Amino acid sequence: MSLTQEEAHRLFEYKDGVLYWKIKPAKRVSVGDVAGWRNSKGYQNIVIKGKQWGVHKVIFLMQHGYLPELVDHIDNNPSNNNIENLRPANKTQNNCNARIRKDNSSGFKNVNWHSQKRKWQVRLCINKKSVSFGLYHDLELADLVAQEARNKYFGKFSRNF
Repeated sequence: MSLTQEEAHRLFEYKDGVLYWKIKPAKRVSVGDVAGWRNSKGYQNIVIKGKQWGVHKVIFLMQHGYLPELVDHIDNNPSNNNIENLRPANKTQNNCNARIRKDNSSGFKNVNWHSQKRKWQVRLCINKKSVSFGLYHDLELADLVAQEARNKYFGKFSRNF
């Protein structure tokens, strides 16, 4: 089932990043209740006619009239569904805006230790290919190179932390 902008406006009221029911969808839900629940990753979800939706997607659809491939949270906070924090993205752009990985040992995004060369290596995935931006003795220099590369190749989707 696809959801239209008109249907979303019929079902929900949007206010300050939150959806509220305009109808009574179930016995335990009243008109005016906050719509949806928060999942384990922090995203607010909702079921509409048997299909699960991310609240951020419904809000984007309500405000812009279409659904892009992905809806990106600019601040990387999945519970911040203010329309100003949502933007259209493709999978590559969304990945560029990802936080630093939990298994990162350098503490800096796109910087890892090259054990054979005994230097810090800067690598980014660009157009689905791993690209090296050099090896460095100095960790802070490697981080600076990584930041500049992300800014150059990922633009507004670049995230430095």
